[in-house]
Amino acid sequence: MPALAQRLSRVRVAATVAMTIRARELRAAGHDVIALTIGEPDFASPPHAIEAAHQAALAGQTKYTAQDGVPALKQAIQRKFKRDNGLDFALDEIMVANGGKQVIFDAMMATIDDGDEVVIPAPYWGAYPLTTRLCGGEPVIVTCPQNNGFKLRPEDLDAAITPKTKWLVLNFPNNPTGAACSPEELRAIADVMLKHPHVWIMSDDMYEHLMYADFGYSTLAQVEPKLRDRTLTISGVSKTYAMTGWRIGFGAGPKDLIKAMVNIQGHATAGVSGITQAAAAAALDGPQAQVAEQAAIYRQRRDIVVDALNAMPGISCHRPEGAFYVYPNIAGCLGRVTPKGAKIETDSDFAMALLDEAHVALVGGEGFGMSPYLRISYATDTDSLREAMKRMAAFTAALK
Repeated sequence: MPALAQRLSRVRVAATVAMTIRARELRAAGHDVIALTIGEPDFASPPHAIEAAHQAALAGQTKYTAQDGVPALKQAIQRKFKRDNGLDFALDEIMVANGGKQVIFDAMMATIDDGDEVVIPAPYWGAYPLTTRLCGGEPVIVTCPQNNGFKLRPEDLDAAITPKTKWLVLNFPNNPTGAACSPEELRAIADVMLKHPHVWIMSDDMYEHLMYADFGYSTLAQVEPKLRDRTLTISGVSKTYAMTGWRIGFGAGPKDLIKAMVNIQGHATAGVSGITQAAAAAALDGPQAQVAEQAAIYRQRRDIVVDALNAMPGISCHRPEGAFYVYPNIAGCLGRVTPKGAKIETDSDFAMALLDEAHVALVGGEGFGMSPYLRISYATDTDSLREAMKRMAAFTAALK
């Protein structure tokens, strides 16, 4: 067999994907598995978005589209940034991609040379270091400890930046911790970045509308306009509007960066489906009541899960400010043995044993850059969450 590319040695299957595959295998074998692995809303996409896609298909919007996005969607994105974030972008400062992950890939492919460094706060979404390595860069991981609410400390950020630094990646509310920054906390990060004009800033705002803290949502380019010309602000419709499978993400930033990203995308996938772009435009411009309603339900689910976890022996859980994840510490469960004889040495051991013995799927913190923790997604129905917490409580109580 001919050889595969050496670059594959830099990356591995994401932890969330690996656990989801294992959960599906157990389900296929007839087991009642509750999966809390993937960050996918359990709500339906907005009816007006679905109808817009239907009408677009009937109208013949089934041909190739512009590589940077159709004008109607880019204009809707322009209005969204103004309405939600107080940011003004020209249309040539906006691009549409097949989900937020492709925006990240386009940006890194367009800017990273071999050996360039990317500062990534941990815990992190696994795509950030994996994409960095795939593009030839070196992730520089900065720990954000739980006693600081899993937030980036300005002094740690400043110490991590070198002449080789190409990007800083910010993700608030955060996947996997749900941590979010106040305007004052973002201001402190901005002050550091003003000292380092050679560094691009990636602000991944995919969870911006899932906020539970009183301080509301702010993004970096909004807090410090002087950083606008080197900040890429990323969002999409997946989490806000429960439209994960529609594959629409978008980025806004300086014209030259966007032009380079569109060039990369043109050689990879070209334009995004016109039908899904019509649906996304309808979601952005349409009624927004569903967004707040779903956020309120997520907040209730967060409290159910956090309260349940904090009542379990060996586990403590920080109450997050946003997103739909919790990141409990399981240090008190390490060194113990399950009823079926599995020894819990790591958070990955815990996750696998919980899946095999209690049929609850979640992800070990190792895949997110900080152990011993677990990532639990509560983007699933409330009854399933309660049952999952019941099973997990019985599992932890039985550890010897």
